[in-house]
Amino acid sequence: MAKAEKHLIRVLCSGAVSCQSKNMESHLSSQDAALIDEYCHYLEHQMNRAAHTIKSYRSDLIGLVTDLIAEQDEPIEVFRRVTLDDLRMWLAHLNRSGMSRTTIARKTTAIRQFMSWLVRQDMRDENPAARLVASKQTSRLPGTLTQSQIRQILDALHARVFNKDETELNPIALRDLAMVEVLYSTGIRVAELEGLDIGDIDFSNEMIKVIGKGNKQRVVPLTSPAVQALKKWLSIGRPSVIADKPHTPAIFLGVRGGRIGVRQIREVVNNMLRELGDTSASGVHVLRHTAATHLLDGGADLRSVQELLGHESLQTTQLYTHVSIERLRQGYKQAHPRA
Repeated sequence: MAKAEKHLIRVLCSGAVSCQSKNMESHLSSQDAALIDEYCHYLEHQMNRAAHTIKSYRSDLIGLVTDLIAEQDEPIEVFRRVTLDDLRMWLAHLNRSGMSRTTIARKTTAIRQFMSWLVRQDMRDENPAARLVASKQTSRLPGTLTQSQIRQILDALHARVFNKDETELNPIALRDLAMVEVLYSTGIRVAELEGLDIGDIDFSNEMIKVIGKGNKQRVVPLTSPAVQALKKWLSIGRPSVIADKPHTPAIFLGVRGGRIGVRQIREVVNNMLRELGDTSASGVHVLRHTAATHLLDGGADLRSVQELLGHESLQTTQLYTHVSIERLRQGYKQAHPRA
């Protein structure tokens, strides 16, 4: 960037709150806004990236511009002029603001890939983010639930299906039970659960088709309890929720009859964990982590678990072997008289 502009980042606001505002797109020049739109179109139509991934990339790119020119009254073009020094100061600002290493690493990847695309489009001569290095992420094992905790959760969900007199059925409780059974049975992502349609289920073979990251399709098996929970939801619960509302192919519905959203699924999972109480496991993907860990505990092949989860890299799946080993170590210490 121009010499006078290289010091703009030094006057960013301090503390944990970013300078970004609800109107942060107003900081964008028309040139940068057009580049972001073109790049997002490329991600969607050529790279087949998921909608939430594209949304995150767009937000990261707008955030970079907003931070770099926070004190400017008028938008200035950033992407074709930003330097490695600018980006390094930007990363330092994110670190000082208390942003997590995982989030910073994601933002760094987004900027690096975007700059690489600009080079391929002959809009820049070099990629200033190619040598940009974010601080290493801390290696943290995902939290999981024990088999007894899973049984406790499912028992509690079963108990809600009928009222105390067992005369009236609760359709939303049927839905929640089916969602939890499917999540634990398959280990699919919450966004993948949201996108499931009725036509994706193969009841005869107890399988379900899933559209994962990059619109990649895979077929995963269902446990018998998950199949039974789905049948009850589809035959009894779902018709009463959809009622006279417009038809939707979605398996799981919100209370208003439309396709359920990730936020609603997250609420179901978080309430489930809150009521369980005695667990440090948290996060919307806790059932995914738990399913993978229990499969490996039971002797499942690592490659099979990789395919089930839809991981591109086996290294990602190997993280769960560390969880299994840690659980084995803890059990050993508790059970062995000389441990």
